[in-house]
Amino acid sequence: MSVLDHIVKAYDIRGTVHDELNADVAHALGVGFARFVHSHGAQRVVIARDMRPSGPGLVGAFTSGVTENGIDVVDIGLASTDLMYFASGTLDVPGAMFTASHNPAGYNGIKLCLAGARPIGADTGLAEIKATAQQVLDGSPPPALDGSGERTEMSLLDDFVEHVLSFVDTADIGRLRVVADTANGMGGLVVPAVLERLEGVEFEIMYPELDGTFPNHPADPLQPANQRDLRARVVSGGFDIGLAFDGDADRVFVVDENGKGLSGSTTTALLASATLRQHPGATILHNLICSRTVPEVIEERGGSPVRTRVGHSYIKQTMAETGALFGGEHSAHYYFAHNFNADSGLIASLMVMAEVGRSGTKLSELRTPFERYSTSGEINTQVDDPAAVIDRISGEYDQYPQDDLDGLTVDCGDWWFNLRPSNTEPLLRLNLEAANRSSCDDRVAELLALITV
Repeated sequence: MSVLDHIVKAYDIRGTVHDELNADVAHALGVGFARFVHSHGAQRVVIARDMRPSGPGLVGAFTSGVTENGIDVVDIGLASTDLMYFASGTLDVPGAMFTASHNPAGYNGIKLCLAGARPIGADTGLAEIKATAQQVLDGSPPPALDGSGERTEMSLLDDFVEHVLSFVDTADIGRLRVVADTANGMGGLVVPAVLERLEGVEFEIMYPELDGTFPNHPADPLQPANQRDLRARVVSGGFDIGLAFDGDADRVFVVDENGKGLSGSTTTALLASATLRQHPGATILHNLICSRTVPEVIEERGGSPVRTRVGHSYIKQTMAETGALFGGEHSAHYYFAHNFNADSGLIASLMVMAEVGRSGTKLSELRTPFERYSTSGEINTQVDDPAAVIDRISGEYDQYPQDDLDGLTVDCGDWWFNLRPSNTEPLLRLNLEAANRSSCDDRVAELLALITV
């Protein structure tokens, strides 16, 4: 297998530095990206990177591959992923963000988009980019496109801050005490730049230094252990809200004043409610592993829920097709139509703060109507043949309604589950929800017994 078979994923490119993702590979991918965006009429692209030590070298090699094929590069330097999406949308050019998001320090990667922050995934360009890059690595590159591109630098941080602030009436936020754990990631750049603009907000940033070796804890807030410091600080410092950002700051998990975290589903339901108050009847997206609470809340508040596959490229495409104003994933990605359909942890954070301030209640009280069921969380199980296991489980529950939008979803009345194969590993991912904790635990045990039989 080629190294590209290992690092080109369904939604992005990601691998270990040096052995998988090095300067030669980055250069080849730059050639592939240049030729792909040229075929879509682009003459210029924007490139950004996170704080990982390997970033500058990889960006330099990628930039060479792009400019050698006649495409200009606008380098905006250190940025969060949502800042890169903003640049792509504002400049109306394709973009490349060098980041491995929440992965450990030894990784890096690239998130790519077309002009207007339109997603590039396996079915929308990544396969073509990979094929061209493979030609380059094999020593038989396609003829270079005419001309030589130029590289320029630009800062868009101030414009991005204004854009983020435009999503709320800052007067709604009022006086709040906020602590954000940016985990030595790109939140250390963008989060204080936004919070310092809020006159009534007193804030503290934990681990703000941009350090891609992650000396304090991994930048993966999906794992509860990586929220431990933040939760403790919220309580000890008497803060109203805690915010946990991942490495490239496009995701955020929210913690209430008691140090208890909100799931991505709870935050999605809360933000859907806020969106529908401002835009009655709006279409709202939710991925299929979100809690059943989310579509219930959307319908109760007069909106139109649309269920989607897991993954940013699918959600962004569906937002464009349906005209949805907001979309949420259980993994804490939140998408906004007025943000070029792209996800932003900062915009989501500001909207949660505005809801708390506006309501005049504690976040622990505000969250209550949006938490109605007990969930398993995502449980991964290694199996030899994921497709065969899914077929077998489908047969075991064939008396219940099923669909295959993304893996297997079975609606068993007062409980439901989704079983999805990993895109890159021999794993099955189980998400299950039931009426209460006892029932949820019993059903999880039932499913795991069948999966591992």
